[in-house]
Amino acid sequence: MARFTLPRDLYHGKGSIDELKNFKGKKAIVVVGGGSMRRFGFLDRVVDNLKEAGMEVSLFENVEPDPSVETVMRGAKAMQEFEPDWIVAMGGGSPIDAAKAMWAFYEYPEVTFEDLIVPFNFPELRQKAHFCAIPSTSGTATEVTAFAVITDYEKGIKYPMADFNITPDVAIVDPDLAEKMPQKLTAHTGMDAMTHAIEAYVSTLNCNYTDGLALHAIKMVHDDLKQSYDGDMDARDRMHDAQCLAGMAFSNALLGIVHSMAHKTGAVYSGGHIVHGCANAMYLPRVIQFNAKDETAAKRYETIAKHMGLTADSTVAYVDALVKEIKAMNASLNIPDAIKDYEGGIIDETEFMDKLSKVAELAIGDACTGSNPRIPTQDEMEKLLKACYYGEDIDF
Repeated sequence: MARFTLPRDLYHGKGSIDELKNFKGKKAIVVVGGGSMRRFGFLDRVVDNLKEAGMEVSLFENVEPDPSVETVMRGAKAMQEFEPDWIVAMGGGSPIDAAKAMWAFYEYPEVTFEDLIVPFNFPELRQKAHFCAIPSTSGTATEVTAFAVITDYEKGIKYPMADFNITPDVAIVDPDLAEKMPQKLTAHTGMDAMTHAIEAYVSTLNCNYTDGLALHAIKMVHDDLKQSYDGDMDARDRMHDAQCLAGMAFSNALLGIVHSMAHKTGAVYSGGHIVHGCANAMYLPRVIQFNAKDETAAKRYETIAKHMGLTADSTVAYVDALVKEIKAMNASLNIPDAIKDYEGGIIDETEFMDKLSKVAELAIGDACTGSNPRIPTQDEMEKLLKACYYGEDIDF
């Protein structure tokens, strides 16, 4: 038996943010990030809509990128004091992910962070509040997923939390918000969406319900991301839908080791963070090469390549064509091919090698590894990470 879970309601299209005025409740807390939603007027619009619905509204602002355990606990405390019956999270993946974790601590103050990082170990939510997510970026799709990523900065580790309990009750996918994304963010979030869809399609937990979503999302991202990056707002609007479809797929089929590696390399180096979507983009071609040694995965990559409109004369050639196409997409979006070139070389080679063994061990233990077509050994994961650092192709 398998399970397929999505939000109860998904409102989409321009102006769908105004559906908030029809919500039923007494109190709503709005969780947002660093200020762009306020600057562009979307925060005021959300607050006005909720007040029109008859609710008292409180704000929790300034959730940082890659939200920390400390921010989650501060937000949970604010919720415990305000006692909302709606949690409305708006912005990129960070404030929405943080709000998901806050939700658990709000309803169960005694639960520990260590409890929640065990996959599918959340207590039963919706005892005090329901959850609405409104994304402003076109990549994470956390508005429709059973996942959140929280960073423990003391350990330098990003922890993916996974539980169907944290799938939002309502998602509002309004492309007006995404039209304000800067170009680099458009690139990174777009390749995050591509990685979601590809990993979901080759996941060992794929099924008829996820395959169609994944393939259609792949085609949409392939067709629209570069135009969105170049400022075509019609393409930007379509990308907002594409990333959501990819999220529906991976929330139910799960992911693979591209994400395992991105989670464990994101916050571990002293030179700076590797932005999640950019990490996925850099790692995806090498992981495709690694996974394609599995015959079933190779056939699925062939299907993806055909769906993109690529041509070849064998499964191996289709896999090669897909790898080249992903690399070409990255290049067209000014995404580097190797970790060593990320942000002008901020990830030091010596530090990377010193931490390689531990990072590889943590990546293998990541929650996303179990549904990957091939489970890498310690030696294989180290080779994969080194290939990503130097921008090398792999054949093992």
